[in-house]
Amino acid sequence: MSKNNRLTFFIFLALVLGVALGYYLNVRSFSTYNDNIASADFKVKNIDGQLLKLTDTNAVSYSILKAEKADAQKIRKDNESLREKKLEPLTLLSDIFLRLIKMIVAPLVFTTLVVGVAKVGDIKAVGRIGGKTMLWFLSASLLSLVLGMIMVNIFKPGEAMHLPLPPSNVDTGIHKVALSLKEFIAHIFPKSMAEAMATNEILQIVVFSLFFGVATAAVGEKGQVIIVFFDSVAHVILKVTGYVMNFAPFAVFGAMAAIVAKQGLSVLSTYALFIGEFYSTMLMLWLLLILVGFAVLKRRVFTLMNRMKQPVMLAFSTASSEAAYPKTMLQLERFGCKDKIVSFVLPLGYSFNLDGSMLYMTFASLFIAQSYGIHLSFEQQITMLLILMLTSKGIAGVPRASLVVIAGTIATFNIPEAGLALLIGIDPLLDMGRSATNVIGNSLATAVVSKWEGELTESLD
Repeated sequence: MSKNNRLTFFIFLALVLGVALGYYLNVRSFSTYNDNIASADFKVKNIDGQLLKLTDTNAVSYSILKAEKADAQKIRKDNESLREKKLEPLTLLSDIFLRLIKMIVAPLVFTTLVVGVAKVGDIKAVGRIGGKTMLWFLSASLLSLVLGMIMVNIFKPGEAMHLPLPPSNVDTGIHKVALSLKEFIAHIFPKSMAEAMATNEILQIVVFSLFFGVATAAVGEKGQVIIVFFDSVAHVILKVTGYVMNFAPFAVFGAMAAIVAKQGLSVLSTYALFIGEFYSTMLMLWLLLILVGFAVLKRRVFTLMNRMKQPVMLAFSTASSEAAYPKTMLQLERFGCKDKIVSFVLPLGYSFNLDGSMLYMTFASLFIAQSYGIHLSFEQQITMLLILMLTSKGIAGVPRASLVVIAGTIATFNIPEAGLALLIGIDPLLDMGRSATNVIGNSLATAVVSKWEGELTESLD
């Protein structure tokens, strides 16, 4: 078994063992906490329904219900804290791995992109590659959003919920973000490269790297020293990546055990319809993207997908596209993509080409509307799609980024933000699929742009 296949095998084994341990803990050690949390949730929902019926907010019964709700929320919070405390040994494994990956990503993006752009040479070539890259990104994003909209209208997963409209002041714990044009532009351009590196703002690092790379090429012979130096640094960081990746199976084991211990396998039966329909839609997106990739790459697209097994599995099990970034870069170069194209397209993809997240946004937004019996016309759905297309760009680094964008968008259409509570519990399970899809989309984008540029060579073993 080769070193690559060995790591893939251990990641898959860790995933299976993590699910098994998580199930055991869920049944044996965490059942009390989970039952208390479920009971408190049910009580809160019941009280919310009673509060809706009361018109006089000064009545004694209203105050009693508010006090009972506060008590139930405290019970839920206390049990969640105790559960998290017991899960710390497991979550620590995935936290350490993700921290190590975040430590690598910013310097890796900066050094490889500067070298890539400097090797491309002139700004016209950078603009040409950038134009082709953005053409793919916008097309793939539109395909993902439209597919999500079509399938949620066919499946109608929310109609089975039959939920009454909640109070307008229900707190979901998700702070909505609706970026204005000014905020979006400000978010793209860094005010400090050190700050962008410290906060892992990939888009801002990309912008600075583009300027730096073009300037390095423009100074001619003097720039060669920088290119050689940064190329050496990039290789050192990739070596560090190899060391970090050896810890991946432990991280996968911890992440899977923790999520199953908290959620249990019962969450799959409760939301089986929604999860099944979402994942089947995501599988359709994979097939469509691979089909488009086949039109450009021909049969080599299957070789690419075979090479992406490990990054996809890593992204799926850790629910983080970022965790798979270094390995995705390495596999694309081994596939035959030139490093200057990989280092240019891939970082941009992490801000502009999150296909799985885009699909989820339309699917989830319309699911919430359906759950409350809110009908959105075709024109409104198209408007929502275009808003999501704009507001979703450049906030990939925000925790729970998809939920944050959804919260900011559904408010525009008078859809209750409280509906996000329907998704928060199963979001980690959905995030795993989104992250894996993002890796598929970005790897295909890089390979296709390489082919368009005539820079795709034979695969390296």
